Amino acid sequence: MSDPDELADSSAPLIEHLAELRTRLIRAAIAFVIAMVICFMVWNPIFNFLTRPLCTALANHGQPDCGLVLIKLQEGFFVAISISLLGGLALSFPVISYQMWRFVAPGLYRSEKGAFLPFLIASPFMFFLGAAFAYFVITPMAFDFFLGFQQPGTLTGDGKAETSAIMFMGSVQEYLGLTIKFIVAFGLCFQLPVLLTLLGKAGLVSAKGLGAVRKYAVVGILILAAIATPPDVVSQVILFVVVYGLYEVSILLVARVEKQREARLRAEGLWDEDEEDPA
Repeated sequence: MSDPDELADSSAPLIEHLAELRTRLIRAAIAFVIAMVICFMVWNPIFNFLTRPLCTALANHGQPDCGLVLIKLQEGFFVAISISLLGGLALSFPVISYQMWRFVAPGLYRSEKGAFLPFLIASPFMFFLGAAFAYFVITPMAFDFFLGFQQPGTLTGDGKAETSAIMFMGSVQEYLGLTIKFIVAFGLCFQLPVLLTLLGKAGLVSAKGLGAVRKYAVVGILILAAIATPPDVVSQVILFVVVYGLYEVSILLVARVEKQREARLRAEGLWDEDEEDPA
């Protein structure tokens, strides 16, 4: 039977890790709440920034007024909360990632720290790059496509309505949900090189394996483009080209990681010439 003292000693590190995890989670939660409160205080300028693509698209269609309406009484409040949640997460992400790093770092070797830290920095950078691409490129094209279904009303010679007008009177919450969907979807799509390179670093995927499933990746990216973008062929093609380009870049990055690992193992005399790359 196991010695009770040995069991007590083995449980002590686990309790310490749980206490450390609780401390990191509390600090991350406090940072998120503070950032959320700050964003709630300035939600109007943030909302004005998010509506700029819509205002530009409406102006291009000869409609200088880009006002949105509140369909429900409580809709304005929930819009402010949604903006606060999204803005709070973006604003507090550096603190959250730092707390995650401080929790994981003590259990890593120095070489592992050097390998993991670049991915921790690249992940938010690629997310904001994808979000910026969605905001500055995709949303203006999507909104211009949607607004193209409007039509002006016409009158007959005696002043009676001949055709009814179709005019945009958007809901604040509906518009915000659509815009956030674009931003988050493209931000996540731009994580592809980071994810695949990290898996390659761990030896779970290889450049050869990624190249072998390229045709399946193309089908998956096409499905993703159809889901994440509106029924606008131009937007879908742009998303497909961008994500597929990121997939090809990921193959090159994984191949580079494999060469670096091979060079290191050769220098240490541990490389096996018969070793096969993982699929």
